Amino acid sequence: MSSRFNLNPRKLFIRTRFNYEKLPGVESQAASPPYGAKSWKNRPMWANRLQRPRMSFARVVMLAITSVLILSMVGTGVYQRRVRTEQQRKGEERKQYHWEHYPRLRGFFNGVRMIVSPNDWVAEQDFVKYSQSENPEDNIKPKQPHWSKENKEPPLDPLPFNPYPDFDSAEYQKQYEKVETCTLDAEGKIDPPDIYAYPGIPQNMSLPFFGSYEELNMNEKVCFERFGRFGPYGYSYPEAEGGLGLDGKSEKHGADKIWRTENKIDYRNVDWGSAQKRCFEKNKVRFREHKTEKREEAAPAKKKLPRHAYILRTWTGYKYSNYQMLTIRAMINELALKSGGEYDVHFLLHVKDDSLPIWSSEEIYQKTIEDNLPKEFWGMATLWSEQQMRMYYPEPFGNNVYNHAKAPVHSVYRSAHFAMQWFSQVHPEYDFYWNWEMDLRLTGHYYEFNNNIGEWAKRQPRKGIWERASRYYIPELHGSYKNFTEMVEEEIYSSDEKPVWGPPQFDNSGMLPSPPETEPPRPYLQDNYEWGVGEDADLITFNPIFDPAKTNWVFRDDVSGYDLELPEPPRRCAIITVSRLSKRLLDIMHRETFLMKHHMFPEMWPPSVAFHHGLKAVYAPHAVYFDHNWPLEAIDGTFNHPPKPTDSVFGWGEHNQLGNSFYYNAGFSSELWRRWLGSREYDQGGTEEEETGSGRLCMRSTLFHPVKYEKGPE
Repeated sequence: MSSRFNLNPRKLFIRTRFNYEKLPGVESQAASPPYGAKSWKNRPMWANRLQRPRMSFARVVMLAITSVLILSMVGTGVYQRRVRTEQQRKGEERKQYHWEHYPRLRGFFNGVRMIVSPNDWVAEQDFVKYSQSENPEDNIKPKQPHWSKENKEPPLDPLPFNPYPDFDSAEYQKQYEKVETCTLDAEGKIDPPDIYAYPGIPQNMSLPFFGSYEELNMNEKVCFERFGRFGPYGYSYPEAEGGLGLDGKSEKHGADKIWRTENKIDYRNVDWGSAQKRCFEKNKVRFREHKTEKREEAAPAKKKLPRHAYILRTWTGYKYSNYQMLTIRAMINELALKSGGEYDVHFLLHVKDDSLPIWSSEEIYQKTIEDNLPKEFWGMATLWSEQQMRMYYPEPFGNNVYNHAKAPVHSVYRSAHFAMQWFSQVHPEYDFYWNWEMDLRLTGHYYEFNNNIGEWAKRQPRKGIWERASRYYIPELHGSYKNFTEMVEEEIYSSDEKPVWGPPQFDNSGMLPSPPETEPPRPYLQDNYEWGVGEDADLITFNPIFDPAKTNWVFRDDVSGYDLELPEPPRRCAIITVSRLSKRLLDIMHRETFLMKHHMFPEMWPPSVAFHHGLKAVYAPHAVYFDHNWPLEAIDGTFNHPPKPTDSVFGWGEHNQLGNSFYYNAGFSSELWRRWLGSREYDQGGTEEEETGSGRLCMRSTLFHPVKYEKGPE
């Protein structure tokens, strides 16, 4: 029987918290029976009869009525279940959301045999629009998808994908220090692998509704399929050769072409932690100095680069699938080794057992790592626990407005940021810290994606930056990002709200001083989008940064440490904690927590601290796909201009996010990712369909969340 019928009498009338985001590892605990069990088997039957109270006529009637009611309820339940079963059998569906009435998009599922040059490509939305148009002035020719059933080879060959600067060029070395090549082994014999992309796009591949490859300066003229993306990391060769052998049942026409130039690597003895350390030591002259003393330089200094900590938030008991191994290998290789040490990948491993003495025993510390991480990543882990955070950020955290989660302040559910703050204090050698979750997946190249987002954020002016960050960018409706910027400016002028310009002024019971450089150099109207250009962003999020007070987002009032006699402080929030945080922001977050005892829910805390102290924060407009063809005005009105707070897509309107590729509850993300891996989903896709159709999926660079499990061809 389903667990929903295992009723606990003590919980029948207790209001439980809203299940906004179930954290991995949270397990339900069965309560003890409310009454102690007694054995009556040794009691004589005559004693039972003697002690049984005599029932009055009224009691008999009440018992009869109660029995009838219970039987009626049981019968009704059985009938209703039968009706529901019959309805399902007859194909009767639940009431659909409004967006489910829009036509389905299918261009994501066009495969490698339909790849065309970017000049010949027509997006699915344009194909539908113009093929149905009666306007003779429409100058886009609809192009039907086609492929040859006889020739199953892709029409183009995959090529190495290289998004890095030309490290060996005279132009690069004139500005920066020389990049020393890194290897996977200590002997310097195993070079980091390349990944491969097809130089085209499947005809009628769907367009993303949110975000822009062009704006982020990402290569939008190529697509990635599973062999070129993960083959070099062991996907497509057997375990006996050091791979993972996941391609046995896959459609694979043309896949072997990557081995013309690529070497297969035996990953059984790779130590990624040691490889990262060697890479940094060879290239440390390239990076910014974090020590207080100044280094004497004989020659004029060249530009120094920032360093990044790429932090994977994991926990004891987490199971690493073979597909996850491919993803992590790709991260380390593409971010750390191929870049010459610009990134270090870390596992920030949550030890859920607070009684485990990891801080008093090196042996236990190491055993915990070895029991909870694959061997090739042992040298990359940092352990933490909630008990440690209780000591590092001791109570009290008073004056809580409303703890909707009904959880302790130090629980990871309410204070996942504590561990990030602590990590930044233990590892002050980095300029930026990426908060990365284990259920994220990327079809594209990690260095291109992360580096280009950081460079885009650096180019953004501060004028209107918070207002732009609160909206989804829809290129097909808003045009260029410059046009989008001007549109947001017009909306600011037309509203009654004062634009954000430096740290906001609000009544509070004590705030740390903001950095002096966050004060605007000139009045808002006198700034010509100049302030902030060339300044690294302190916070980069992957969903809009909204004002939770204007929504019914469930955790908007989880605020502690502020004077309850005063209005709640202004707040900002970005759903999903995935983000890039600067050392400056994390330092302020740490001091606000430790010194001022200020606290907010994890998705609200970094944006709110950045907002209070006038730091630079942006929402990166990465590509987000939808499974239905929304009218542009409808998607803009729903996501950017909801008619009332209860309609916000960051509250009760979150069902609008179900059909996209990136949100905390997005359902389409997992389906599309597994289809890309070759899985059959909802009786569609899979090996047979790929073999008889257009081949395996080939997609442009896309970030997926959440992906709770992975499955390939079967």
